[in-house]
Amino acid sequence: MKAFTELYTALDETTRTNAKTDALVRYLSIAAPADAIWAIWLLSGRKLKQVVPTRRLREWASHEAGIADWLFEESYAAVGDLAETIALLLPVTDGDHDAPLHQLLNDLEGLRKSDEAAQQEFVLRHWRSFSPRERFVFNKLITGGFRVGVSQQLVTRAIAKHSGVEAEAIAHRLMGNWSPMPEFYRQLLHPDAQDADISKPYPFFLASPIEGEPAGLGDVQEWQAEWKWDGIRAQLIRRSGSVFLWSRGEELVTERFPELAALGEALPNGVVIDGEILPWRADKPLPFAQLQQRIGRKNITKKILTEVPVAIIAYDLLEWDGADIRQAPLVERRRLLAELIAGLPVPQNALLQLSPSVAAASWNELREVRTESRARGVEGLMLKRLASPYRVGRQRGDWWKWKIEPFTVDAVLIYAQRGHGRRASLYTDYTFAVWDGDQLTPFAKAYSGLTDAEIDEVDRFIRRNTRESFGPVRSVKPELVFELAFEGLQRSTRHKSGIATRFPRILRWRKDKTIQDADTLERIKAMLPE
Repeated sequence: MKAFTELYTALDETTRTNAKTDALVRYLSIAAPADAIWAIWLLSGRKLKQVVPTRRLREWASHEAGIADWLFEESYAAVGDLAETIALLLPVTDGDHDAPLHQLLNDLEGLRKSDEAAQQEFVLRHWRSFSPRERFVFNKLITGGFRVGVSQQLVTRAIAKHSGVEAEAIAHRLMGNWSPMPEFYRQLLHPDAQDADISKPYPFFLASPIEGEPAGLGDVQEWQAEWKWDGIRAQLIRRSGSVFLWSRGEELVTERFPELAALGEALPNGVVIDGEILPWRADKPLPFAQLQQRIGRKNITKKILTEVPVAIIAYDLLEWDGADIRQAPLVERRRLLAELIAGLPVPQNALLQLSPSVAAASWNELREVRTESRARGVEGLMLKRLASPYRVGRQRGDWWKWKIEPFTVDAVLIYAQRGHGRRASLYTDYTFAVWDGDQLTPFAKAYSGLTDAEIDEVDRFIRRNTRESFGPVRSVKPELVFELAFEGLQRSTRHKSGIATRFPRILRWRKDKTIQDADTLERIKAMLPE
């Protein structure tokens, strides 16, 4: 636990990629396999569920620190992070206990089923034996809030540097479901790149936002343009007679999309397709919000299958006849993909469609075509170099996304709430309203987009102009106008305005406008898709 805490601290205290990589390599060089694989499991984005209810931790910490509950809550409000608050308030110890990381995490899994007395004994024993830094990491683990600023790509790079195995092979082995066991750690570092797990997807190749004008990419004929669909990125795998459907978030979603699993049965063995799962009816996409109805359900009924039909729009072919073809040029992979889809029976052909390329003789012509995006229910265009291999992660140069401009509205700040972490003492979570007749109606929430200086200025305004308090929320004098951006709109019976927004964020503070200049709900409803 001491070594893992030192690793966490080193990762948390620097923004330099090389320094983070070196810290992780140092840890792997001294950690036992049983500890190292748990560290990789945590740092690659996998999460422990909360082990002990927050209410109990607050009560135990207040008692252990010898303070009143109200003082603990005031401290929590000032710090903004429960794990850090507890670590700071508890009496300082020397940290004379060094539990192996794997033992601690295995014990936590067993603790989940224990009664309250056993949980309290376990937590207090570790609080009393850990140093403040170790206690902080321990608290993060038991609350399910463990995270640190590293990407899976950085973890992959560090493992490759430590082991001498190519990063692409490490990335592939880390995909999909695996257990943090020493045996898997040895497989992860094995120099033989042949992997036995038939279910494993490949790491996704991710596009970057285009920089500058597309003409800077060279001859338009060297590029393939496709529509940028708004769904769930996924890989459909058919190997050894089995079908697997993986989301980009490394979640196995085969059972949530039984029609796509049945489609996979029609594919030949040794095939992996990269594409986008979309809610789909009458040869066009439905709003993404409808797909969320499928995502959030444990039981997929005939009713939901009928109400929210889906299809997978295929972008790429990563494996063919059991061979990894990612290093073949895109134009060749697409040719094989088109032949595969054309050879499927009609029902499966409707569920699996080739993402159409968008032809244009020039970049200007392609720009004109891009204006059709919103009417087609897409987010813009994808630009892919025809000669490009299928790479790992977000590597710049071969794949770009050329999105359309977002929707924008001018709205009035009416409610505010304190943020979290380093923003816990500032009001940074805002609710905005637009005019519905002569009334301001809540429309969207947003918390990103302002500079630190602007956040400080808005915070001072909120404190001076609070009308009422509702628990952590403050009602604010309606005076400040902000321009908001969002990717899409959807009718919603759960929202007072009747509208739900997708990815709302603040574009800028409109100090040049008064609240009378804010947008109306009527204008926003006119933006809704038909």
